[in-house]
Amino acid sequence: MLATAFATFVAFLGIGVVDPILPIIGQQMGATSAEVELLFTAYLVVMAVAMLVSGVLGARFGNKRVILVGLALVAVMATLAGLSNSIPEIVAARAGWGFGNALFTSTALAVIVGLAAGGTEEAIMLYEAALGLGIAGGPLLGGYLGGMSWRYPFFGTAALMVIAFIVSVLFLREPETKEEASPRDMLAALTNRPVFTNAAIGLCYSFGFFTILAYSPLTLPDLSALGLGLTFCAWGALVAISSVFVVNWLTARFDAARVLFFDVVGMGLVLVAAGLAHGQLQLLSVIVVSGVFCGIANALFTTFAIQVSPFTRSVSSGAYNCLRWAGAAIAPVLAGHLKDEFGIHVPFYVAAAVVFVGAVLLLAQGSRLLDAIDRNAHAPNADA
Repeated sequence: MLATAFATFVAFLGIGVVDPILPIIGQQMGATSAEVELLFTAYLVVMAVAMLVSGVLGARFGNKRVILVGLALVAVMATLAGLSNSIPEIVAARAGWGFGNALFTSTALAVIVGLAAGGTEEAIMLYEAALGLGIAGGPLLGGYLGGMSWRYPFFGTAALMVIAFIVSVLFLREPETKEEASPRDMLAALTNRPVFTNAAIGLCYSFGFFTILAYSPLTLPDLSALGLGLTFCAWGALVAISSVFVVNWLTARFDAARVLFFDVVGMGLVLVAAGLAHGQLQLLSVIVVSGVFCGIANALFTTFAIQVSPFTRSVSSGAYNCLRWAGAAIAPVLAGHLKDEFGIHVPFYVAAAVVFVGAVLLLAQGSRLLDAIDRNAHAPNADA
């Protein structure tokens, strides 16, 4: 379980490692904001689609094999990204990178939950801690190495993936309970109302999340690569702390659906504040503070994804992440276009509107999600 958590940490380093070098790549290659944002969108589009098959492959060929293939593929694609000489080449490498990360992400969550002795909540806490630390460490690594060359963060990520691959070969093992999954199960999960509702709300939230993560570096042109890395490291640290500690403190005192609703509303308000910010210091402060709301939402949406679903862990995770990453994929390139056409503030307002739609949907459907959780908890195969 710890080996899988370590691999999760390394895998999510790769999401944030690109952040500090986005402005550098744009400047050196003469790319528009929308073109630069394709580095995120291509990655996330492929990742979203691949989520439909990653859980099925894990059930058919074994989670460990799928995780190893995913890590190896990311290592190869990160190397190719570092060797690229144009935006289309980097975008193509990032697309392959997204496929490798999809093979890993949903499978890793299923493995951690399957191996955990303390229950789903504790397992997801470990997964989210690894995810948060990876998101925090990625920009720091990207900022430090990117100060020397925009290519070095890609090569550094590839090296870390090789280490994660070796650790997984040596220490990762399959859960004792073998899961069954088929393409039909994935389609059934996507048409299941509680699963779809939770994923749709997660889509709206992820739109805001990736507006912060993928777009906001382009709004801080005066910061160096290391400065951007430190900014998003602080943001990621708050994501990790809130997803592990703050969310547990809140849900011990308040209804989980209510906590999530107010958190999503808070995320929308933070995005409005980012749009209203004057000067880079104000905007930087808002970006860092948003990490608290992101961490709480990440943990709760992931928990709900497993608990509202009557399907296996891998199918539940794959179906949720398919829609979630679809929302994330739209945000970067749309934000880039909006910035080029209307200015740096408009993408934040659009993201806030999308997040508020998610809050309204959660307010309307929160009780049904809780009913689904209760129903699945008392099902005869709830422990399977």
